[in-house]
Amino acid sequence: MVTVLKLGGSVITDKDRPETVDSASVDRAAATIADSPVSDAGLVLVHGGGSFGHHRASKHGLSESRGSADATTLLDIHEGMGELNDAVLASLHEHDISALPVRPLSVGFRDGDGRLSFAAGQLEAMLAEGFVPVVHGDVVVQTGQGGTILSGDEIVATLARSLGANRVGLCSTVPGVLDAEGAVIPEIRSVEAVADSLGESETTDVTGGMAGKVERMLSLKTPASVFGLEDLQTFLSNGTAGTIIR
Repeated sequence: MVTVLKLGGSVITDKDRPETVDSASVDRAAATIADSPVSDAGLVLVHGGGSFGHHRASKHGLSESRGSADATTLLDIHEGMGELNDAVLASLHEHDISALPVRPLSVGFRDGDGRLSFAAGQLEAMLAEGFVPVVHGDVVVQTGQGGTILSGDEIVATLARSLGANRVGLCSTVPGVLDAEGAVIPEIRSVEAVADSLGESETTDVTGGMAGKVERMLSLKTPASVFGLEDLQTFLSNGTAGTIIR
């Protein structure tokens, strides 16, 4: 069984303060994962950019559709994400999780039509050896655009397909996708049904916010859950929590 779990950038960083790790939340997530048998049974972790990646991408004017051919610009964003990835890995190792980094700039690319290719074989080898791959949002080379932003959500969707994931989870700062009154929507089967509830992110986000998450997860055959950090244990135990997108 393969579980693809994303720790949102808003969970592991303070998105209102540039390049600030939320150490308490990272530690809480790592401790929860360590207490779950899923960490020994095929877990792929993906984390967002939060106040690291989004801050630097916004500064340089990059997005998923707008690229740059300047290597210094791409390296700046990549290095910022590396710093965040190091912090996440350090916390995971403190809880004895056999985590290894996977840097998308080195294993992924987009063609001229924006189609993403990602070296899933590398992750399969890691899983087979009992490691927990830790992937993150990054910049990737795209034919004709230099380099563009690759979001954690796109990575989740891509890996869920290529690895045949049985469970997909997006851990956020909210307990699920919320309706106009702030209540959790139990299930989503189409973007149109919840369009009025999917607003813009309140912090800098160059990857589409909640609307982008919902749209990408709807494209999967495997149901995906959107939930808060307090429900991470529930997801790891039951495979569902918060809002189910199918």
